[in-house]
Amino acid sequence: MRIERVEVLVVGPESRRYTWSHDLPEQYQSNTLLRVFTDSGIEGVAGVWNAAAYDYDRYTAESLRHMLPRLIGRDPLEREAIRHDLRPRVFPTPPGALALIDIALWDIAGKAAGQPLHRLLGGARERIPAYASTSMLDDVAAYMRLIDDLLGQGFRAVKFHTWCLPEKDLELAREARRCHPEVAFMLDAENNYDREGALRVAQALEALDFVWFEAPLPDHDLDGYRWLGERAGIPILPSGNWIQDLSLFAKAIELGAWKTTRSDVTILGGITPGQQAMAIAATAGMNCELMSWGYTLASAANLHVMLGAANCSYYEQPLPFETFEYGMLDVLRPDADGYVHGPQAPGLGLRVDWEAMASASVHKLSCDERGLG
Repeated sequence: MRIERVEVLVVGPESRRYTWSHDLPEQYQSNTLLRVFTDSGIEGVAGVWNAAAYDYDRYTAESLRHMLPRLIGRDPLEREAIRHDLRPRVFPTPPGALALIDIALWDIAGKAAGQPLHRLLGGARERIPAYASTSMLDDVAAYMRLIDDLLGQGFRAVKFHTWCLPEKDLELAREARRCHPEVAFMLDAENNYDREGALRVAQALEALDFVWFEAPLPDHDLDGYRWLGERAGIPILPSGNWIQDLSLFAKAIELGAWKTTRSDVTILGGITPGQQAMAIAATAGMNCELMSWGYTLASAANLHVMLGAANCSYYEQPLPFETFEYGMLDVLRPDADGYVHGPQAPGLGLRVDWEAMASASVHKLSCDERGLG
């Protein structure tokens, strides 16, 4: 099997925009897609989500411009050899660009084997509980209305993206627990607190029986996370966006920064390092709560890795559904009991409406034996 052609699309389909913090502009969320065509007729696909202020991100796609020609003529099943040849040599490469290639090659491998990826990746389970992951809403009352709606859809867990202001965030947390004593809640502070505010919120969330407290400090403040963990019993997770190198991920665990960790296969550079991160966390006796925020193909890659392993407790379901399902013929949604099931078709297992994707594209690249186009 040989790669004959590759195509990249940056899709910007949003009808409305929103944010996750009081000080963050409403975000443009791009869906960068890769298609890898082979001479056997098997096509590999992958997607990476990016958020940026003021316009759709194109840097992930443009980084691929310098890698795509090296894929032409290669055997897509030789993932490790291709990954070695594409490794950054002079300046760092955005991990999302490497992730697109790695995920698409895994998709081809699953299709060639006739198996969904989660079975090739260990097959620990076929389903996982989902939590609904909110955007920032206007006020506490709006969150309460949303929780009621989500419970009617089968969710048993909700993670709040909030204003990222400690006292205002705690007002929401206390009201949510008062109204819903049985629901699993998490809170994400988007790296915005100082240590004192983080400790105050962590101790309050522990008393409110929240499942975890996410991203109170910048991910690289390893001493700060260790300091918090020594003073609060609730699991305190990094955002997972900023430790992008597997060796640094392992070193942070070794240094005792976290008792539970977090990452994303598109942040680490693909399914291959994502699976390795899960194994590193498991060896340390901890969970790695993979993100799956983003458009459906990126979410699916994370879902397959977490189903392949056993040390992830939830799938992150980004809201609103429709934003992230654009251009998909198959989508990921929880069942009536709040579980998301692994796709059963080979590879990533999800079909794409490429006409819809093309109609909302803002940037594109292609490459074949004739070169870049």
